[in-house]
Amino acid sequence: MSFPALSEEQQELFRLIEDTSEHVFVTGRAGTGKSTLLQHFAWNTKKQIAICAPTGVAALNVEGQTIHSLFRLPIGLIGDSDIDQNDNTRRILNAIETLVIDEISMVSADLMDAIDRSLRQARGKRGIPFGGVQIVMFGDPYQLAPVPPRGDELAYVRDHYRSFWFFDAKVWAGSHDEGAGDSLFAVDTRAELHVRELVQIHRQADDGFKAMLNAVRYGRVTAEIAGVLNAQGARTPPDPEPGEVPMITLATRNDIVNGINSRHLAALPGKEQTARAEVSGDFGRGEAALPAESELKLKVGAQVMFLRNDTAMSGEPPRWVNGTIGTVVRILGDKVRVEIDGEEVDVEPAVWERFRYSYEPSTKKLTRDVVAEFTQFPLRLAWAVTIHKSQGKTYDRAIIDLGSGAFAPGQTYVALSRLTSLDGLYLSRPLRPSDIKVDEDVRRFMREAWEARSTPQLPQA
Repeated sequence: MSFPALSEEQQELFRLIEDTSEHVFVTGRAGTGKSTLLQHFAWNTKKQIAICAPTGVAALNVEGQTIHSLFRLPIGLIGDSDIDQNDNTRRILNAIETLVIDEISMVSADLMDAIDRSLRQARGKRGIPFGGVQIVMFGDPYQLAPVPPRGDELAYVRDHYRSFWFFDAKVWAGSHDEGAGDSLFAVDTRAELHVRELVQIHRQADDGFKAMLNAVRYGRVTAEIAGVLNAQGARTPPDPEPGEVPMITLATRNDIVNGINSRHLAALPGKEQTARAEVSGDFGRGEAALPAESELKLKVGAQVMFLRNDTAMSGEPPRWVNGTIGTVVRILGDKVRVEIDGEEVDVEPAVWERFRYSYEPSTKKLTRDVVAEFTQFPLRLAWAVTIHKSQGKTYDRAIIDLGSGAFAPGQTYVALSRLTSLDGLYLSRPLRPSDIKVDEDVRRFMREAWEARSTPQLPQA
């Protein structure tokens, strides 16, 4: 499999991860190539690695396993008790040299400590952080947050943690856990976390727009910046030219997105056809656990978005990438013909595989076994998509609909940073100060990480 060549800063980070056993958190603004680096490491490392993520869809995207499944952890608050582990789980955890966690910003402090405790317990190294396993994490806390705890879980977090974010887990040196009283996390058994931020943006080229996005990211939007964004976004979206797809809308809520897509689909002439997914094995519960819709409703003329990269023949350029927008021109049963920028391509059902790690005693190696398959056309109706599902996508033009207001930190930044340029911005209403939300714990953590890197380290005596 071929991937884009690494930039100099990505290559430097790859060498840090590959050549040392340091625990590294790789972060960076939208479009800096975090996923590219993760893929490159996964395919080129000489280490024995396991890749995991906090949600099923995120795990599918990196061809890994969910954290809860890999570690056999219970759902919900785990606390500080020992973890139930069978022999198979212990064998797997003992074989890992480097654990890669994607979308780490969605991992809570409690779950981070459970990962640490599980590895110490399984490997019989209770005095060594993560039982000696290197932890490499990818994500951006300015974009995605963990699900906030409630009720008794919230009370527990407030009593034991500075915040519910992964970076405030007890395992990290410098974390605050007043009154926790857990001897497992004595200062000398905590881990040093090396924060490395990719800064070279590959999605946008205009320095002025990059500066505006930075201001939104860090919550430093001036009246002047807001005025420029609102003036640019106040334009009426133009009617599409013949053969041109309508502009996509990025909205905050599912009901808004579903309403827009349903209205557009119903307005098209012709017969609606439904493609039903084939599922083998356990793919989790509910539509949220699936990489595409279990029942995809289409008509000729429907605007669709691709949900994964084209698996083109080796050496051939991909005909589409994850996020490409096109129009259905023909439905052939086992194929859907889609027009992309004036060219027609035949799209066949794709297979998403859910993996599970296992240990092979004869080779003393970890293997990835396919435990479930989901087969469906890699398409989604795309007159509108939620801002959350637009994560990782790139658009030349989009209508951003914040509705009654952005309700999560980073939501406005995610939406705006999908665009390649300011020219492609259309707003359903002007941005308000309340739309610019930055989590104060994220602000504090990233400031402390920057100060730690900026402060010269004294030589050891």
